[in-house]
Amino acid sequence: MNFFNETQCDAVVIGAGHAGCESALALARLGFDTVMLTLNLESIAFMACNPSIGGTAKGHLVREIDALGGQMGINADKACMQIRMLNRGKGSAVQSLRSQSDKYLYHALMKKTLEETNNLRILQGEAVKILTEDGAVSGVLTSFGGLIKTKAVIVATGVYLNAEITAGEWQQKCGPNGFAPANALTENLIELGFTVRRLKTGTPARVDGRTIDFSKCEIQPGETNVYPFSFMTDGVPEKQKPCYLTYTNERTHEIINANLERSPLYSGLITGVGPRYCPSIETKVVRFKDKERHQIFLEPEGELTNEIYVQGMSSSLPHDVQKAMYRTIPGLENCEITRYAYAIEYDAIDGTELKLSLESKKVKNLFTAGQINGTSGYEEAAAQGLIAGINAGRALKDLPPLILKRDEAYIGVLIDDLVTKGTDEPYRIMTSRAEHRIFLRQDNADFRLTEKGREIGLVLDDRWNRYLNRKQSYLNAKIEAEEIHSPKEMNEYIVSKGFPILSSGISYKDMIKRGISINEIVEKFSAFKDLSADTLETIETDYKYEGYLKKGLEQIERAKKLEEKKLPKDIDYMTIDGLRMEARESLNKIKPDNLGQAGRIFGVNPADIAVLMVYLKK
Repeated sequence: MNFFNETQCDAVVIGAGHAGCESALALARLGFDTVMLTLNLESIAFMACNPSIGGTAKGHLVREIDALGGQMGINADKACMQIRMLNRGKGSAVQSLRSQSDKYLYHALMKKTLEETNNLRILQGEAVKILTEDGAVSGVLTSFGGLIKTKAVIVATGVYLNAEITAGEWQQKCGPNGFAPANALTENLIELGFTVRRLKTGTPARVDGRTIDFSKCEIQPGETNVYPFSFMTDGVPEKQKPCYLTYTNERTHEIINANLERSPLYSGLITGVGPRYCPSIETKVVRFKDKERHQIFLEPEGELTNEIYVQGMSSSLPHDVQKAMYRTIPGLENCEITRYAYAIEYDAIDGTELKLSLESKKVKNLFTAGQINGTSGYEEAAAQGLIAGINAGRALKDLPPLILKRDEAYIGVLIDDLVTKGTDEPYRIMTSRAEHRIFLRQDNADFRLTEKGREIGLVLDDRWNRYLNRKQSYLNAKIEAEEIHSPKEMNEYIVSKGFPILSSGISYKDMIKRGISINEIVEKFSAFKDLSADTLETIETDYKYEGYLKKGLEQIERAKKLEEKKLPKDIDYMTIDGLRMEARESLNKIKPDNLGQAGRIFGVNPADIAVLMVYLKK
């Protein structure tokens, strides 16, 4: 094929899913001339699976993306049909926002955001080859014969690489939702030194809402007493669409068990590794034989459609089996399926072949982000996309990369896990993965990250001023919280709460530490006037868990000592006496930046770290 000069730019982003959008916006907003390649403009930021943003730990990621100056939270708030705080009955560290999104509006909003961003060109086309010169990126070739000369590339291809969908015995080379797959780039990635493996995910059927009897289901309303995803949004919608809860039953499980030989998961037709924490309904029925039923949530896909997403019923069973099993669910007895469920297999790379900046260890200025790195979920993808975009821009300016530590952000936990530990299955962020999660709460994401976003250049004046105002409100509230009130003023209330009569003064801080909620203090004493919900939560949590936070800081300081001990990149660990062979091989593969990262590598134990400490002293 003869190639023509399509254009020349600073950076090319391959893919326009949730990772690609954040990458492209970050680069363009930082002043870099950017081209975003997408197979189809209608697939930009498309929610190919669940019509929602957030969830356990995922809500944390969205708030962090927003605090750094990313876009996901802003558009998620605009497309919100319902929002809830998950894990209300648990501690603040594990509570997470989750919203039902109008998936079509979210796509339109993100497409419009991209189109109106300076320095950014959107181009429909398939990338077939990434060109290099002297070990660095030099260009991208498209399937139309176009040559884009560039100095940096971010590969954010999602689940489109050699994508193939399966339902029963039927298979088709296809991306999600009927979009075209990307069939050319995998071979090129292998040529560039990447290890490619096969992963799998899936999606449930969509059902015509007019054919559902919602009276047989439990209503799941939204909440209005929560804060939104974005620190730039003033509140959540007062009017929200309901979701509904129903369950599988013995008959559902009988149909699934009777047709397991027709399931491609068990017949061998599917070879890709699926997500452990979001299994198909057939996997749940087989794996949890003792469970009599499984939860099913019925979620609206948008304001202008009757389609309902049947969360919890992901499947790759044949269509006739799907129809039969769906109609055993209370409320769905007469349902009409509009889109059948399917599994999708795709190519991904080994995340341990990346630096913590998400740059390839083998090709300079080549970054990857999102599901190609082995993750699952829109939020994990967007978080990586933002960091890859920031670091591609910093690489072009010969600036050090932004590396968020595990004690600074869930984004740091996510990327460190991918790069240091790797993953053999689609990775999902969870609060249990964060050892410092009491510090990494949703409510304080801006206090942790907005100053970094400002330094990078993504936090503009309007966001910066909001941050400064919130920070000042927080500091003023702490002064108010620690002001002492006389026993005469407070005794009647304190005794009514079951505490002994006061002999000395008490502060609102003391009351919070005794278990009295800050919302009750606000209502009873008209305290903390005009404070936002997230600021109230920050004040309450900082006092309520003051002892744990102090101990946590001590742990962080101890861990920092290891993080500060840098490891030269040219070390040949095979030559270090005292290291076990497994540790030598693992360390040579990952090439960790410091002792802290070395200690998190699979195959490296504390004795190996002690050997490395002696080696560094020598």
